[in-house]
Amino acid sequence: MTEAPRTIRVLIADDQRVVREGLSMLVGLIDGVEVVGTACDGADAVRLAEAHHPDVIMMDLRMPDTDGIAATADLRERLPAVRVLVLTTYADEDAIVPALQAGARGYLTKDASAEQIEAAIRAVHAGQTHLDPAVQERLVAAVISRPKAVEPPPVPGLGQKLPDGLTAREAEVLTLLASGLSNAEIAKQLYLSNATVKTHINRIFAKTGARDRAQAVRYAYQHGLATPVQ
Repeated sequence: MTEAPRTIRVLIADDQRVVREGLSMLVGLIDGVEVVGTACDGADAVRLAEAHHPDVIMMDLRMPDTDGIAATADLRERLPAVRVLVLTTYADEDAIVPALQAGARGYLTKDASAEQIEAAIRAVHAGQTHLDPAVQERLVAAVISRPKAVEPPPVPGLGQKLPDGLTAREAEVLTLLASGLSNAEIAKQLYLSNATVKTHINRIFAKTGARDRAQAVRYAYQHGLATPVQ
């Protein structure tokens, strides 16, 4: 006897209520797909994902507080089995590359049709990568035109257990911060959005007890995450 295919459980994250409700109705009509929740920002998406364990999260990128890129990176560490499908207004390199590097498996723009959304959900759930054709073109163009990337400096002490629950990415951001780079320079170096870098720095402050960048720099030197320039 053939076993019926398992229902695909989807979580929707978007800061606009009308978009969340519209997507919820549209996705709920897809055969074999169930909407298990809707989130208003990235932090809410992570919280609901931990509670409901969806198969796929449809993630907007530009949201207040915790944006979609930071949430996607967080989910990759907390719930690696969950697949993120970005659905956003933005299709520029500064949005596409950080989202994919954070762990997104699919990327659609909000002018996608119902059929395209269904195909993307099924593809991402099956473990495939699904990119909007326009996104693919921009990504290829960006790779072709980009000069050879400069490798970021190594993070001292990463062979050891990181202190105070810092993640590898947070340690990397802290090392660059300690080397004197601005948020914008860190974002460019790591191919992240400025908002994501700000989120990482806020988490670094919270975990290390630093009240400002100067204290964070001192912490980095004290814990071997930065070395003085010779």
